[in-house]
Amino acid sequence: MRNKVVAEHACRKYSDRVGRSAAGKSLDETVVRLALIAHLRHTETGYDELLFKGWERENARSAAVIEVAEAVDRWATAPERPCSPA
Repeated sequence: MRNKVVAEHACRKYSDRVGRSAAGKSLDETVVRLALIAHLRHTETGYDELLFKGWERENARSAAVIEVAEAVDRWATAPERPCSPA
């Protein structure tokens, strides 16, 4: 399931990602939401492409904010289903 993929990525050992913090380990709602937003920013928006073009991180985040919000809305309303095979 996609939520498992996001959680595993956020909690990867030695990654310094949000899921490795004490709050992340306790499944704090804010930390889980931040991990989801980061995942969606990288997988469902043009954010990474902007970074590769040399945009500053904050400018790229600002440019992707609407796409991220739309992706969060889709995620929140999507029925749970298994991931498709890679």
